[in-house]
Amino acid sequence: MFLQLKRILVGQPLATSRLHHERLSKRVALAVFSSDALSSVAYATEAILAILILAGALATGLSLWIAVGITFLLIIVGFSYRQTIHAYPNGGGAYIVAHENLGPVPGLVAAASLLIDYVLTVAVSISAGVAAITSAFPFLAPIRIEMALFFIALVTVLNLRGVKESGTIFAIPTYLFIGSLGLLLLTGLYYHLSGGLPALRAAVPPPVLAEHTEALTLFLILRAFAAGCTALTGVEAISNGVPAFRPPEAKNASITLIWMVSILGGMFLGITWLASLLGALPNEVTHETVVSQIGRALFGETPMYFVLQAATAMILILAANTAYADFPRLASLLAKDRYLPRQFASRGDRLVFSNGILVLGLFSALLVVGFRANEIALLPLYAVGVFLSFTLSQSGMIAHHLREREPAWRRGLLINGFGAILTLCVLLIIAVTKFTHGAWAVIVLIPFMVWAFQKVSQHYRDVARQLSLDNASIPPTPKRETAIVLVSGLHKGILPALQYARALAGENVTAVYVDLDPEATAKMRQRWEQWCCGVPLVVLDSPYRSLVEPIARYVQQVEARHKDDALTIVMPEFVPAYRWQYLLHNQTAVLIKMVLRFQLGKIITTVPYKLEK
Repeated sequence: MFLQLKRILVGQPLATSRLHHERLSKRVALAVFSSDALSSVAYATEAILAILILAGALATGLSLWIAVGITFLLIIVGFSYRQTIHAYPNGGGAYIVAHENLGPVPGLVAAASLLIDYVLTVAVSISAGVAAITSAFPFLAPIRIEMALFFIALVTVLNLRGVKESGTIFAIPTYLFIGSLGLLLLTGLYYHLSGGLPALRAAVPPPVLAEHTEALTLFLILRAFAAGCTALTGVEAISNGVPAFRPPEAKNASITLIWMVSILGGMFLGITWLASLLGALPNEVTHETVVSQIGRALFGETPMYFVLQAATAMILILAANTAYADFPRLASLLAKDRYLPRQFASRGDRLVFSNGILVLGLFSALLVVGFRANEIALLPLYAVGVFLSFTLSQSGMIAHHLREREPAWRRGLLINGFGAILTLCVLLIIAVTKFTHGAWAVIVLIPFMVWAFQKVSQHYRDVARQLSLDNASIPPTPKRETAIVLVSGLHKGILPALQYARALAGENVTAVYVDLDPEATAKMRQRWEQWCCGVPLVVLDSPYRSLVEPIARYVQQVEARHKDDALTIVMPEFVPAYRWQYLLHNQTAVLIKMVLRFQLGKIITTVPYKLEK
C-alpha cells in the first residue's frame, strides 16, 4: 500500500540515464530559482513600513529612499554573483567558494547560514502566501496554520516528483505574478499621470499611528533598511544551481541572473512607490497586506484584484521551491564531503535528493507551527544567514581572483571586493538592529551547526581509520561455533530458530530463558523437555524483572569460557501479517539487540516466523 501511494504522489522511477535530460531552459529556470527573490516583493516593502510607522506616519515617507538603497545593494550583489557563475560553472554556492578559497571552517559557516536561510525561506514564503489568501478572504484566517502546513506538504510532493516537472508547474504562477504586478504598476502610473489616483479603502488605522512608540533616529532607519533587505534573499540561488541549466550552463545562468535582478528591482521600487503615494501601511488589526491594499485601491473589487491576490499567493507559496532546489543540493555536497549523513548524498528514484527535500519540509513545518504562520514574526530571523553567506562568498571570490589571475581579474576583484565590503556592512547592521528581535537565535545556531558538521566529519574519519586494511592482520580461525538462542516462551516461532542454531553450531547450542514469573518458568521447563530435541535450557534469575541485564551478563560469561569460539546470538521473531500489528506487541527484542550489538558488539541473527493473519 505504501509503495502504491508513493507512486501516485511522486510518479514512476526514472533511470539514472535520464539525469542529463532533466536540465532547465532559462525561462523555466527563472521560475525555479528566482521565485524566492521575486516573491519577496510581496512583503519587503511591508517590512520596511512596519518599522517606520513606529515613528509615525510622516516617517513612512522615507520608505522609497530606503528601497532605492536596497535596490542599489541588489545590483551590486547581482553583479558579484555573476562573477561567481563564470568562475564556478559547475555550481558556485557560498559553501563551495568559501571552502575552496578561505578554508573548511568559513565554508561550513556559509553552509550553516544557507541551510538555516532555506528553512526560513519556506516558512516565510508559505506564511506570506497564506496571508495573501486571508487578505482577500478574511474568513479563512482562523485556519492559516493548517493552510500553511497543507501548502508545505504540496510543494514537498511536487519537488519529490522531480526537477523538470516541478519547474514546469512553477513557471505558470511566476509569470502570472510578474504580469499581474506589472499591470498593477502600469495602472498606478496611469492614475498618477492623469491626476486621479484613487484613495485606499477605509480601514481601521494602525494602532501605532495613534501614539508614536519610537523617535525617528538613525537606528530606526537602519532597522527599516535591515528589514527591507529580505528582498535580497534568494539572489544566490542561481549561482548554486548552475549545473541544472541547459548548456552552455554558465552563460544561461548569467543571463537568467540579470533577468531576475532587473525584474526584482523594478517591482520592488514600484510597489514601494505606490505604497508611498497611496499611504498604504501594515495593519495589525485587519491583517490586510500592503500589496492587497494597493490592489483594492487601483483595481477595486474586480476580477483583476483577485487575479493579483491569487498570483501573489501562488508565487509566495511556490517560492519555497527555490529552497527545495538548493537545500537538498547543498546538503548533498556536505554529505559528499562527510559533514552530513551519507543519506543526503543519494538521489531518490525520481533523480532528486529525496532525503534533503523531506528534512526541509519537516523543519519548515515546525517553524510554521511554532510561529503560528506569522511571516512578520519570522522576518527578524531572516536575512542574517543569507548576508553572512553573501560576505563569505564574495570574500572567497577575492581570494580566487588573487590566486588565479584570470583574464580581467582586476575588474572581478573590484566588483567582488566592493560587494564583500557592502554585504559585510549590511550584515553588521542586520545583526545589531535585529539581535534582540530574534536574530540572536540564528547567530547562536550557526556555530552549533558548524560544531555538529565537524563532529560528523570526525566520526567518518574515525570509521575509515578503524576499517582501513593498512597494518591489518588476519584474525585466527575460530575453533568452533557457539550459539545462544534467546527464547521468551515455547511456540512455533521458536522451532525454526533452534533448527538454524543446530545447523550452525551442531551440539554446541544453548537456549536461554529469563525467569520473570516462577509459575510460567515451571511450565516452560516441563514443555521444553517434550519439544526441544535435547537442546539444553538455561534459566536466568531476574529478581528485578529485567530482561536485558541477565542476558548481557550471561553472554559475557559464555564468551569468557569460550574465548576461541565464534559466538552467535540467535533471536526468534514472529512477523505479523500487517505492519500496524507491530504496535500490538512489545518491542523488547529491539532493546536487547541494541545492547548486544552496540554495547557488547556481538553477532546477532534473527530468524523470522511469518504469521498468516
